[in-house]
Amino acid sequence: MGIKSALSKPFAKSVVTKLQKESKSARAFQHSQFTQIISAAKDTAFGRDHHFKDIANAADFREAVGVNDYEDLKSYIMRAVEGEPNVLWPGCPVYFCKTSGTTSGMKYIPLTQESVPYHILAARNALLSYIAETGNSQFVDGKMIFLQGSPELDKLDSGISFGRLSGIAAHHVPGYLQKNRLPSMETNSIEDWETKLDAIVEETINERMTLISGIPSWVQMYLERLLEKSGKKQIKEVFPDFSLFVYGGVNFEPYSARFKELVGKSIPSVETYPASEGFIAYQDSQVHDGLMLNFNAGMWYEFIPADEYFNEKPSRLSLDEVELNVNYALILNTNAGLWGYSIGDTVRFVSLDPPRIKVTGRIKHFTSAFGEHVIAEEVENAITTACREMHCTVREFHVAPQVAPKEGLPFHEWVVEFDILPSSLEQFALLLDREMCSQNMYYKDLIKGGILRTAIVSSVSKGSFEEMMRQRGKLGGQNKVPRLGNDREVADMILSAI
Repeated sequence: MGIKSALSKPFAKSVVTKLQKESKSARAFQHSQFTQIISAAKDTAFGRDHHFKDIANAADFREAVGVNDYEDLKSYIMRAVEGEPNVLWPGCPVYFCKTSGTTSGMKYIPLTQESVPYHILAARNALLSYIAETGNSQFVDGKMIFLQGSPELDKLDSGISFGRLSGIAAHHVPGYLQKNRLPSMETNSIEDWETKLDAIVEETINERMTLISGIPSWVQMYLERLLEKSGKKQIKEVFPDFSLFVYGGVNFEPYSARFKELVGKSIPSVETYPASEGFIAYQDSQVHDGLMLNFNAGMWYEFIPADEYFNEKPSRLSLDEVELNVNYALILNTNAGLWGYSIGDTVRFVSLDPPRIKVTGRIKHFTSAFGEHVIAEEVENAITTACREMHCTVREFHVAPQVAPKEGLPFHEWVVEFDILPSSLEQFALLLDREMCSQNMYYKDLIKGGILRTAIVSSVSKGSFEEMMRQRGKLGGQNKVPRLGNDREVADMILSAI
């Protein structure tokens, strides 16, 4: 055991003991976050326009501030981009995180002096929680790789730096981890994903890798390239000390069988829920289900029941008003100056004390061409079960409606890229249908009522999803494959890439 590993255990226990004590008062912390951020922002342009000085409680806030998306806040954000101080939060942002939106083009999400440290602390707390619970800290002594976007930052005319969230975070990795961290800044700055991936393989193949982090689909590509380069059959032969996988952004379950096959053994994992707008939750336990809500991190959360989201005046609930196993759209109010901000994700609570959530999908990413409102969690559960029962593995998949087939009833088309094919695509489709009917009563009624026919599985060749992401300019980094569509745009792009 190395010195870092030995020292990390007592530190982890002390930090996690404090976090567990705080989690018993999560609702009180949320109330104090509300008071603090409203008070801090009362003299900003947004605070004056929305009468923050007169806001005494959540009801006052909801009367003053509606639910906003990026477009609703864009006029304020662009003033801050141009260098105007005190627009959404006191002073100027220290960074803008750039992301691409489907309707907004390039989006600039502010990060402030107050908000940046919470991104780093949450990532740290996720790892410390794992160490404190399991006693496994050996990964701290080895090399750690974080597959992410370029860390290179540009400057706006206002002098404020901007870049990808992962790139910004790379500049705030604690000093004690820098020597262990891979890839190098030079390699990490390569823009073309496939060129970068080859360079990362070259740089890491002979290192003692203990922790690998990234979005599962891109990590899978990395592992496969390592095996090609090394000539080994399994990753445990390349990295015998690989002992922890950290991921976020998508559900890992559909990938888990393929990962075990590639690695040659089961690897413990820690799930995180970071976003440009804030680090929302992280897995604090290998025993308990769900992710701990980051309740004391400069953010006050609101939750809209998903089936009310598109109503003119939906319910907006605080943490002390939510219920278990209800799908909620997540709304953020933050110390980066986002107010009533709909992040676009849906979550449900699997525990209230302490507050633990599961990410269930995207509020605008669903399949509901016939009123079935299928969400990501349902299709992920269905394909995981079908794969397990038919001993096959899936690389990627996407579900879209086929509203007007050339013949017969409409149906859901599952476009699937398999690593190992099932013995029968028809049987695989029936299993998907069985699982969907067991989870979604609307879908079940449409099948039984003869409105929809059972699902159709279209198997596509290896590389089809990568080509689709390349065509969309979304290959690699922090980009995620959309699992659901309410139209044929993504499905047809994948099918045309065969």
